[in-house]
Amino acid sequence: MLDLPQHGVQLLEISARNAQQRLDNFLLSKLKGVPKSRIYKLLRSGQVRVNKGRKKADYRLQPGDTVRIPPLRMAEVDDSKAPQHLVERVSQAVIFEDSQLLVLDKPAGIAVHSGSKLKFGVIEMLRQARPDAQMLELVHRLDRETSGCLVVAKSKDALNKLHQSFRDEADRMEKIYRAVVCGRWQGAEKNIDLPLLKNTIRGGERIVEVNPEGKDARSLFMPLAYHDDLSLMEIKIFTGRTHQIRVHAQAAGYPIAGDKKYGNDKLNNTLKKRGLKRMFLHAYRLSFSLGTQHYDICAPLDDAWQSVLN
Repeated sequence: MLDLPQHGVQLLEISARNAQQRLDNFLLSKLKGVPKSRIYKLLRSGQVRVNKGRKKADYRLQPGDTVRIPPLRMAEVDDSKAPQHLVERVSQAVIFEDSQLLVLDKPAGIAVHSGSKLKFGVIEMLRQARPDAQMLELVHRLDRETSGCLVVAKSKDALNKLHQSFRDEADRMEKIYRAVVCGRWQGAEKNIDLPLLKNTIRGGERIVEVNPEGKDARSLFMPLAYHDDLSLMEIKIFTGRTHQIRVHAQAAGYPIAGDKKYGNDKLNNTLKKRGLKRMFLHAYRLSFSLGTQHYDICAPLDDAWQSVLN
């Protein structure tokens, strides 16, 4: 049940422990069981306030901020459970764990969290599998169709420190991806430094596009192997923009194989006929520090990757 009164609002003062946490993530942690779509609706409508004013979902909370949370009817809490076979699949995907965090090799096709059309994602399934866990919170996100390393914090202290490492240039988490792209890559490694703008409407669909008015985004594409009209790439990202690798690959003329939004429809259909229905983008390796502990974690490629190159 929600720790909220049904007859009034709740005013929460932000301590140093929650400083720099995104407002949406703070609400998700406080309103367990409330659908994510409902929380974002509260933000858009201004029912959630910070210091008596409206704030966007990505606002970073500051010590001393006062967050107003409106009363929520218990009927608004969604207690639906994920199918057990999916919960077991997510549980078995854990490739590393210690007292501070765990890392999953997220399966392709499963969202990291619930949304407007999804009742559950990886984090909800993980909580369902571990009902006694005091805290499990996503440190970052991956696209639904992207597989690979996904970090989950097991304490508020670990979550805050990892979020800080994302923002600190000197200690930034190193992220290495593997991808199969359409076409035979020409030349050696290529640095793609193109700004990206979110939520552009094209053909009735929300997309990310290269636009000088967007946010800075930088990716380093490095070829590993070639096979006919496909190339295996290693990609290092220096920023973490939505759909960054997918849009940069498209802009370079080598879209990700199997990408339904930014990819090559003709090649995607050819891959489908061969039984290869996923998007071939994988969060391959993460390297970061948490206090004095250094982590270097790798999620290996599965058999489908060898199949697509063969």
